[in-house]
Amino acid sequence: MPAPDIATQSPDGRKAVGHINLMVDTLIANATIDDLRAITRNLLATGSPGLASAFTDAARTRLRQTSAKRIANANGLFERGIDGIHAVPTTHLDNILARVRSLYGAGMGFASLGLLTSIVSATVGLRWEWDGSMAATLAVIDTDISQAIQSCKEELEGGRVNDLTSARDTVNKLWSSVQDSSSDVEDWGGEFPFERAATSIECWKI
Repeated sequence: MPAPDIATQSPDGRKAVGHINLMVDTLIANATIDDLRAITRNLLATGSPGLASAFTDAARTRLRQTSAKRIANANGLFERGIDGIHAVPTTHLDNILARVRSLYGAGMGFASLGLLTSIVSATVGLRWEWDGSMAATLAVIDTDISQAIQSCKEELEGGRVNDLTSARDTVNKLWSSVQDSSSDVEDWGGEFPFERAATSIECWKI
């Protein structure tokens, strides 16, 4: 079976067609995810300066092909705990967060903000224990939002944002969902989980 074609970028900016060595492709197809992570990290750490950029370019292409902005039913991100009152995160949320981190890690910050907005909105109307798994998860999401915003800034600085109006709308929707969460948590006397995110958005001017 021939090795698959892959698109590479030539020095003059044109796409060229290359081939993955058959043995290398066999390794990729059969290695464990942990081995692939270790190999990729070592390659990026020791490779040429342009390798990391080529890697993230390829990652963005792949993520766009797999419907980066799509999110399944946001109602499935949280569920009632065993007490029937307090919310807990679901495995579906874990899957969405993995997608979010892939996006902002690849430099697609604004695409990740759309998913994060859906997550924040899904918390409105829920209650959780201040020291439970839900509170811990929301604290991590708060950090994710700040990291996604940093990714957005780099996306802007890199000239990869073609529609500035749409970008601003994405940020405004996130800000609205964060404010809704703040009001809701205040109503039931909880601790607002997105303080860091709120500060990051307030201090950010596009």
